[in-house]
Amino acid sequence: MENPSFLFSLEEKERALANEFIAKRTHVCWDKCITGTPGSKFSSSESNCLTNCAQRYVEVWMMIVKRLESRH
Repeated sequence: MENPSFLFSLEEKERALANEFIAKRTHVCWDKCITGTPGSKFSSSESNCLTNCAQRYVEVWMMIVKRLESRH
């Protein structure tokens, strides 16, 4: 039987890595897609870019979640 405090620590590290991934991905998408000073609306190209970037993020996120679940 595994130590509960070890498992808790491992889960906390996984959460921290997930939060770091989200923060970096948000920054990457913003820098890649927002080409000028943001106004009240995104341009069509900015909106499409953000959508595509977010979709790639979701795909990667799901792969990470599946790998983490397979470890447990």
